[in-house]
Amino acid sequence: MVAEETVTRPTFWGIGHLGEVVFYVLAALTILVFCYGVYRRVDRLTDGQEDWFDRLDDLPGRIVSSARIVLSNRKLFDRDTVGGLMHAFILWGFLTLLIGTTILAIDMDLYQPITGLVGTEQSFFVGDFYLSYSLVMDAMGLLFVVGVGVALYRRYAARNWRLHGKHTSLEDDLFIWTLFLLGVGGYLTEGLRILGTGFPEFETVSFVGWFVADVLALAGMTQLTAEAIYPAVWWSHALLAFAFIAAIPFGKPFHMLSSYANVVTRDEKAGARLPGIPADLDADTGAEEISDFTWKELLDQDACTKCGRCSSACPAESSGRPLDPRDVILDLKQYRDALDAGETEEVDIVADGGESVVDAATMESCMACMACMDACPVDIEHLSSFTRMNRQLTDQGDVDSNVQDTFDNIMGMGNTFGDPPDARADWADDLDFEVTDAREADVEYLWYVGDYPSYDERNKKVARSLARILEHADVEYGILFEDEKYDGNDIRRLGEEFLYVDLAGYHVERFEEVDPDKIICTDPHSYNTFKNEYPEIEYADFAEEPLMQFEFDGEWNKDGKIEVLHWTQAIEELVDDGRLGLQGTELDYTVTYHDPCHLGRYNDEYEAPRSLIRATGATLSEMPRNRNESFCCGGGGGGLWMDIDEESKPSEERMREALEDTDAGSAVEKFVVACPMCMTMYEDGMKTGGYEDDIEIVDVAELLVEAIEAGPGVDAPGASGATSQAD
Repeated sequence: MVAEETVTRPTFWGIGHLGEVVFYVLAALTILVFCYGVYRRVDRLTDGQEDWFDRLDDLPGRIVSSARIVLSNRKLFDRDTVGGLMHAFILWGFLTLLIGTTILAIDMDLYQPITGLVGTEQSFFVGDFYLSYSLVMDAMGLLFVVGVGVALYRRYAARNWRLHGKHTSLEDDLFIWTLFLLGVGGYLTEGLRILGTGFPEFETVSFVGWFVADVLALAGMTQLTAEAIYPAVWWSHALLAFAFIAAIPFGKPFHMLSSYANVVTRDEKAGARLPGIPADLDADTGAEEISDFTWKELLDQDACTKCGRCSSACPAESSGRPLDPRDVILDLKQYRDALDAGETEEVDIVADGGESVVDAATMESCMACMACMDACPVDIEHLSSFTRMNRQLTDQGDVDSNVQDTFDNIMGMGNTFGDPPDARADWADDLDFEVTDAREADVEYLWYVGDYPSYDERNKKVARSLARILEHADVEYGILFEDEKYDGNDIRRLGEEFLYVDLAGYHVERFEEVDPDKIICTDPHSYNTFKNEYPEIEYADFAEEPLMQFEFDGEWNKDGKIEVLHWTQAIEELVDDGRLGLQGTELDYTVTYHDPCHLGRYNDEYEAPRSLIRATGATLSEMPRNRNESFCCGGGGGGLWMDIDEESKPSEERMREALEDTDAGSAVEKFVVACPMCMTMYEDGMKTGGYEDDIEIVDVAELLVEAIEAGPGVDAPGASGATSQAD
């Protein structure tokens, strides 16, 4: 049996003393170049503006939670299981090899010199430790090679479309092939050493290296030949490793560091709440030049790995609009790099016509659905950068004419339709009961009805249905009548920040006057901005003459005393309490449900609407893209107000999916929504797509009213029952 002290391997076998000295000199130079490069990249971030959000609070907790996210590869498994496994193999294998190399360096360069016990016989790198080390390194190294092999297959054989785009370059090829050569080269080096040292029995634990040695021997290579060529292969592997490490800060490999930093500094509510603006009206809030972006927005650019997950999730890209979220982020990065290198002159960041980094039409195409952010594995906050550019477009006057009309309607009439404020509650005239005026009576629920349920004829039916539900549940609720104005959520995403702040301040005053226990919203867009954005805005000393006069000198609802709910959340509570009398109700329908972006991805509410649908007894058949993977209707981000050239409407594609891709297929009778904007977009998509005879668009509220009126155990009336009975 081999003695324990001989169960090891010499690190510099066949290299010689001079070679060892050269190795350490090169290693020192590599580390210096790496550190200098990292310093330059970090220093570049300081050119950005200070971020509005404290991204370093509870830094130890952020580091730990981010390590869990990164090491688990959790986000990489979303939407692409094979891709998740591939990246996990590469990451875990790479980290294991890095840790193994570090352990070896600690033994040789710290432990032995410090203890004075120089020599392999005094090293801890012997015996059982060495055997365990070799086994783990071989196993995890194999995962690494397999992962890189899958990446090569997906890029070059399968040619996954999202891995190729306008920013694909030779750098991407060098990166993936370098990883592959490092993995394979390590095993070749190990195999030559095992063959050159005569196949020591204990080296069988290095099962991959042993296999390589066997293959070389079967191919006719002798022990002497392996010993002779080993130094050349060893040096090739070492030099490639040095070159890779030195290049990390200067190219795509830097994402191994910047991605983790990006996850550490993430805002959990990014997108749902947009960056605020300073109280100084003269401060830059747009993107006139690259230095106007915050350091976090610059870090987002550095963290992008070109994986294209945002591209494949983006409804604008799949609809043929001129927007690819990946390209916008990388266009900004490319421009910044070119400026730093003196390879280009300064141009506009975003503009309508003329030379610019990003075209206005690209930003107009964004639906603000957050699909890109949900899909991004490194937590790039696209909407923050997009909003900054939209603010620049607004400042420049480069705004779509229909959107400008909407801005004018809001400033003139307080609503997006431009209709009289005193007509805001006319939808309630057809009810056979009075809706309480919350300004004159104490209410438990302050119901913010919203623009579309107030002024759009189709959505007025939804408002009446919800009023019937609240009345049936016998709750104390009321509305603001003409004192209600547009909430401001979507115009904020279009860059009209100052008008948004005025609207927010106005509503906060109204809310505080009523002082309800809860605010319920018909529209998920209103729900989002009341819940996530109104509390973040400081209004004090904002302007001497705001567009709408208000006196607000603090932050609203920071202590959470007023609960903000989407109406489905509030009604779900009432159903659970048995206050709607739906026990035993069975609507004989097969339906599918569309998750609104602002309720789902923005606020993680997926179950309340589904719970209400099931309470009606209807059969729910899910679409393949549901919950966080839901496909936007196309109305968000101002899309409802624009005429955009596109190859196919998102709403038409969603109609097709409902009828062809659900488990129930064409048996689906009703397409259920929980958002007034979705209702409008899908009513249009149903007509333009030719689906009017195939499916009916209904709101959850209309389905509930039908169930309430049908009563327990009573079969549902015809397909038009909800609408006809509600009105």
